[in-house]
Amino acid sequence: MKTIQSMFEHLDWANRTILDTLQQAEVGGRPLSLFSHTLHAEQVWLTRLRGKDSSGLPIWADRDLAFCAELMQRNAEGFDAFFAETAEADPDRLIAYANSKGVRFTNSARDILTHVALHGQYHRGQINLLLRESGHDPVGVDYILFAR
Repeated sequence: MKTIQSMFEHLDWANRTILDTLQQAEVGGRPLSLFSHTLHAEQVWLTRLRGKDSSGLPIWADRDLAFCAELMQRNAEGFDAFFAETAEADPDRLIAYANSKGVRFTNSARDILTHVALHGQYHRGQINLLLRESGHDPVGVDYILFAR
């Protein structure tokens, strides 16, 4: 679990970096929508990992930067608590959940956590592309930059 926890430390750092960039560039539109989606998806997966129903949570909902900052903090605290509570738990334990369309699935906690980390990095890359296309400098959020 140490590697996955490190991926989540990176996720939090990268989210904060993107938030700062969006605030400084005063960018809304699609970059903000993608960032909001990333944070909502983290919330949904955290809810599922805790064994709770995520059906009432949005996945795509446009929010402002203040809301994103608050959700980002709640997610970070939630994942920190999850890792603290499950440090000795089996990362291959199965988590049953329903997706946003109500279809039931079962995946390991390890696979879900890996998905969350990679999902965020994918969308942060899209945000960087959109920043570049709109005349702003993209921000480095690669894992190695975090590790340095």
